[in-house]
Amino acid sequence: MILYIFTILLLLIIAPLLIGMIKSLKMFLLYKKPVSIFQPYATFNKLLIKEVIISHESSIITRIAPLLVLSPLLIVLLFLPPVVHGAYYIGFVDAFTIIGLISLSTFFLMLLGLDSGNAFGGMGSSREAFIASLVEPAMVLTIFSVGLMAKDLGVGNASINLATHFPIEHASSFLFAGISFFILLLAENGRLPIDNPETHLELTMVHEAMILDISGLYLAIIEMAVSIKFIVFASLFVTLFMPYGVNLIAPLAILVFVAKLILVSVVVALIEVNGAKLRLFKVPNLLGISIVFAFLSLITFYVLGA
Repeated sequence: MILYIFTILLLLIIAPLLIGMIKSLKMFLLYKKPVSIFQPYATFNKLLIKEVIISHESSIITRIAPLLVLSPLLIVLLFLPPVVHGAYYIGFVDAFTIIGLISLSTFFLMLLGLDSGNAFGGMGSSREAFIASLVEPAMVLTIFSVGLMAKDLGVGNASINLATHFPIEHASSFLFAGISFFILLLAENGRLPIDNPETHLELTMVHEAMILDISGLYLAIIEMAVSIKFIVFASLFVTLFMPYGVNLIAPLAILVFVAKLILVSVVVALIEVNGAKLRLFKVPNLLGISIVFAFLSLITFYVLGA
């Protein structure tokens, strides 16, 4: 139980660090002076002391929505697979529970954008709904496929089974599922090529458009939710698709886990530096590839046994 609580606290602490690392690495690769990887912590502290200004057109939804965006993601943290073999974890939670909670957070974020009463908020919310409707089916298929290969549909149990006995005979299915999930990681976190988290150009905004009208504490909560959402997806990716290191002693296993999270962040930064944002109507093509890979994973598992 101590390791369980320590892991959750560790994820909360390093969540903004991964976002800062991505931004710093991108600036370095673009030959700019990189910001500190601890900049998100400074930004969070600055937002806490800034004045909260709320639009006159907004309702009480704007006041409660930020907490409702953050709360489901904090609950998901409790359901993540263990990073150390033998540590306490909740094993009965399946893909539908985790995806449902993440979708609930997205729903309240869209509600926040709509409540602002301006055109950009509604535009961002509609685009987010459009992307989420394509992401969620692919995510269910992908995690379901991994659960079948791990012989347990519970996410925590699947991770332990994969770490104990990796299904090398199903390497093809596993690879297809991994590619599908990584595309979903980029899409659900608003990273390039789906969305540009650093843009404020009206015609291309998705996530930023929904939070244009909030400031101070409310914006700090949303920024914290963004970093937690990223670390949730990164943790699911490294525990399900890179399950090595769980059987090591606790300190070493935790170090390996953090190193894998950093590796995912570096790959995301490299993709963003070397890629461009897709047009909105090209996004279904990329997410369609994710769905195809998820189906390929299931088909190769059932038909070919590979």
